[in-house]
Amino acid sequence: MKGFGNIMKEAQKLQQQMERIQAEAAQKKGEATAGGGMVTVEANGKQELVSIKIDPEVVSRDDVQMLEDLVLAAANEALRKSRDMMQQELGKLTGGLRIPGLGG
Repeated sequence: MKGFGNIMKEAQKLQQQMERIQAEAAQKKGEATAGGGMVTVEANGKQELVSIKIDPEVVSRDDVQMLEDLVLAAANEALRKSRDMMQQELGKLTGGLRIPGLGG
């Protein structure tokens, strides 16, 4: 079963490379804005929001709904960018193959 041993070694290498890529991607950040820059949201490669900046000009007691919409739009876009970034990084490892559980 020499072939099986080689497959296992390759699988271990692949797993180590994937863990390294995930750790590196976690350090990268994707940023998105809404409302012409009135709201800025940043997400990391782990798909966690790491910062939200709101221009004081957009804060109005009379229009809370608009602020909520801007934050939601910017957060969703930042998370989308984070997912895309992670898929690109994993795509380098898998050679573009869509493997379930590996960002495909």
